[in-house]
Amino acid sequence: MTTSDGQEGLEAQIGQWRQYVQRRRELQTADADELEDHLRGSVDELVEAGLSHDEAFLVAVKRMGSLDELSREFAREHSERLWKQLVLTGDAGDGGTPADRRSRRTLWVMIGCAAGAAASIKVPELFGRRFEDDGVFYATNISLFALPWLAGFLAWRRQAPRPVLAVLVALFALGAVAANVYPLGEESQSLVITAIHLPIALWLVVGVAYVADDWRSSRRHMDFIRFTGEVFVYFVLIALGGGVLVAFMFGTFEAIGVTPDTFIGQWLLPCGAMAAVVVAGWLVEAKQSVVENIAPVLTRLFTPLFTAVLLAFLVAVGVTSARIDVEREALILFDLLLVVVLGLLLYSISARNPLAPPGGFDKLQLALVLSALAIDALVLLEITGRVSEYGTTPNKAAALGENVILLVNLAGSALLLLQFIRRQRRFAALERWQTGHLPVYAAWAWIVVLVFPPLFNYV
Repeated sequence: MTTSDGQEGLEAQIGQWRQYVQRRRELQTADADELEDHLRGSVDELVEAGLSHDEAFLVAVKRMGSLDELSREFAREHSERLWKQLVLTGDAGDGGTPADRRSRRTLWVMIGCAAGAAASIKVPELFGRRFEDDGVFYATNISLFALPWLAGFLAWRRQAPRPVLAVLVALFALGAVAANVYPLGEESQSLVITAIHLPIALWLVVGVAYVADDWRSSRRHMDFIRFTGEVFVYFVLIALGGGVLVAFMFGTFEAIGVTPDTFIGQWLLPCGAMAAVVVAGWLVEAKQSVVENIAPVLTRLFTPLFTAVLLAFLVAVGVTSARIDVEREALILFDLLLVVVLGLLLYSISARNPLAPPGGFDKLQLALVLSALAIDALVLLEITGRVSEYGTTPNKAAALGENVILLVNLAGSALLLLQFIRRQRRFAALERWQTGHLPVYAAWAWIVVLVFPPLFNYV
C-alpha cells in the first residue's frame, strides 16, 4: 500500500471515528476538534515510530480510552454545560450569545407547541364530543392531538424543507381520515387494532420530521431510534412527577372542603399528558446527554433479566407441553414482549461503540434474540394453526403480519450478531439492518389502519 493510500484510509477512519464522537451530545464541536487533534498527534508519533497508518490509528484510539470515559471526563470539566445551560442563559440586558438566543426561541416555540397539543384534546368538546361519553373517538384520535405538534416542533428545529412539510401534513391528514371515516363500533376488533397501530404509524411520521435534514442517513435513522427511547424515559419521569402533583393537589384542596376531581380528570390529566409528549421531545433535544448516560445502564440491567425470563418460559413450555393462548390479550402481550426485546437490542446498538470488539454482552444479546426468535416461532405456529382451523380475524391477521416482520428482523439480527461475534462482519451491518426495517414497520402499520377495517367489514 502506498503512503497516499494509507493516508486516504486513515482520513476515512478518522472521519468514521469523529461521526461516532459527535453522537455524544455532551461533547460539543470544540471538544471533538480537541479529541481529533490529540488522536492525529498520537497517530503521527506512531507512524514515525514505524507503524502503518491502520496500526497507528488502532493503537491511538486504544490509548485514548473508551468514549464513555472521555465523555465523563468532559462532563466533570464542564458540569455547568450539562446542568445549567438547559434553556435560559446569558445576560438578559444584551440578549446573550447567539446560542442563548436560539435556546430562548426554542423554549418559546416548544411552549407554543405544548400549549397547542394541550388545547387540541379539548377542541372536540366544542362539537359535543366529551371524553367520558365518546370513548371510540378518543381511542382512535388520541395520537392526533399531540404528535402533529411534536412533529411541527422538530420540523422547525431542523428547518425542514417544504417538500418534507408537505409530506408531514399529508400523512397526518391521512391518519385523521383513517381514524374518523370508518364506522367502527365499541366492540369492533378493527377499533382495537386502529387504536394500537395508528400511533405507531404517526410516530414514524414524527421520525420523518426528525431526520428531515438528512433523511437518507442510516446514522440519523439510528438517532431517531435513540430519540424514541429517550422520549419514553422522559415521558415516564414527567408522568411520575405529575402523579405526585395530582396527589398533593387532591389532598390539599380536599383538606379545605374543595374536591378538584373535575378539574383534574377533565383538564389537568388529558391536557397535561398531551403537552408532556412535546415537552419530553424538547427535553431530549435540549439535554440528550443526560439520558444517554441512563439508557445504556437500563439496557445492560434489563437484557440479562429478560433473557432469563424468556429462557425460563421456553423451558416451561417444553416441560409442560402447553400450547400458547392466542386470544387478543395474549397476542398483544406477546407482541409487546417481542417489541421490548427488539427495543433493548436497538438501544444497545445505538449506544455501542461500533469500533469496539465483540464481548460478553454481545453474546448475552445473541441469547436474548435467539430466545425471542424461538417464542416468536411458537406464536406464529399457534396463529397459523388457529387461522387454518377457525378462519382469520382482524386481530389474528394483524398479529400474524407483525410476527412475520419481527421473525425476519430477529432472524437477521441473530445471524448478524453471530457473524460479528465470530468477527466475520462489522457491527455497522447490524445497525443498517435495524434502520432498514423502519419503513417496513411504517408500511405495515398504515396497511393495518387503512386496509384492515374495510377488508374485514369493520368487525
